[in-house]
Amino acid sequence: MRIIKPSDIPASEITPREIYLNRRQFMAGVAALAIAPAVSASSEPSHGQKFMDIKTGPYSTNDKQTPFDSVTTYNNFYEFGTGKDDPAKRAHTLKPRPWTVSVEGEVKRPKVFDIDDLIRFAPLEERIYRLRCVEGWSMVIPWVGFPLTELIKQVEPTGNAKFVEFVSLLDPKQMPYQRSSVLDWPYIEGLRIDEANNPLTLLAVGLYGEVLPNQNGAPIRLITPWKYGFKSAKSIVKIRFVEKPPITSWMRAAPNEYGFFSNVNPEVAHPRWSQSRERRIGEFFKRDTLMFNGYAEQVAKLYRGMDLQKYF
Repeated sequence: MRIIKPSDIPASEITPREIYLNRRQFMAGVAALAIAPAVSASSEPSHGQKFMDIKTGPYSTNDKQTPFDSVTTYNNFYEFGTGKDDPAKRAHTLKPRPWTVSVEGEVKRPKVFDIDDLIRFAPLEERIYRLRCVEGWSMVIPWVGFPLTELIKQVEPTGNAKFVEFVSLLDPKQMPYQRSSVLDWPYIEGLRIDEANNPLTLLAVGLYGEVLPNQNGAPIRLITPWKYGFKSAKSIVKIRFVEKPPITSWMRAAPNEYGFFSNVNPEVAHPRWSQSRERRIGEFFKRDTLMFNGYAEQVAKLYRGMDLQKYF
């Protein structure tokens, strides 16, 4: 894996964004970019740095991708404010280097990973996943990352590890809205161990072939495409394997509105919104919401026999 600075690339070799957004044309042009000078992976990434040697991962959708500018300017990231444009305006205060992720709890081999070691941990993949938010909007994003299960194998969970807890950075200097009481900080999310081991579950370090922007959860975040977007914890600093289900941030804030599983389900309404329809960013008309966000083939078996209205 190498990271390229845009300033290191001759103008004649820079692929126009309209070509880059066309997947087939972009992949055809990767070889030309590979000859450009590389910078050290340990240097602090900046907007526009691109990953090299990304393989195409499985489970990608053929849906039209949401434009890069929309993906990076319309976000939920309450550590920087509750407005959709707040993260893009304010997340420059986040410092994604140096950064470590501690893996602990019910594991035989607890470890502390430097972020750059994690980036080199497994072959990076690009996976084009749908993202569905509980407010009723959705996107299609080409994430760059590696399956969480690859990390799980390295730390060897014990038989007591039934759930996985994800803890985001707590630092009001870097994340100024943590001084507010909108949530009980730090941000905490959780998965059942079989959900964490599902091949769809991704630890993402980039999008659109670029280093993950601050406002999208830099330097590393969780992606669970069959669940509502708030389950995908951002700016992770700790992963804990535990015996009991963690009390997640939104469960603590509003337990009648946000359940532990939070699977995309058009038949279970949020108290304030129907979930039967959604509006994809960039489109005028709404579309029907798909069960498990369209990933039923990969995940429905995890919930066989469960009452999905009770266990929402």
